[in-house]
Amino acid sequence: MSVAFVDAPTVVQFVNDFEVFNKWVNNRFDMLDADGNGVLSRDELQKRFGKFSSKEFELQSKEEIENLYDVLFENFDVDKSGTIDRKGFIVLMKEIMLAKARGIGNLPIPVILQGDSLLMRAIQHASSLK
Repeated sequence: MSVAFVDAPTVVQFVNDFEVFNKWVNNRFDMLDADGNGVLSRDELQKRFGKFSSKEFELQSKEEIENLYDVLFENFDVDKSGTIDRKGFIVLMKEIMLAKARGIGNLPIPVILQGDSLLMRAIQHASSLK
């Protein structure tokens, strides 16, 4: 973990760099797609993130976490097949990043960054442009 200052323009700039952002998101998709079938099932996501549920979502009940998955699949399972395809995953990641940017605002704030997180990549991307 590390601490860095981030602002909305840094995050938006990363998302708007189509090539760099999509490369990172596609990498993440491949890591999550455990069976390599080109789509993410609810089971794949729960297996990957289930171990974090007690830490990351400790203020959330099991029901609230299930509702979160329901919302994700309702909004990003375009063909209602019970899976999220690569294109839907890219849209999901963009929405998450832009929501973070709106929450952060235009003034730099200190954030704790974990490993290879989305915000870490946004800051690294901004640094590479200087």
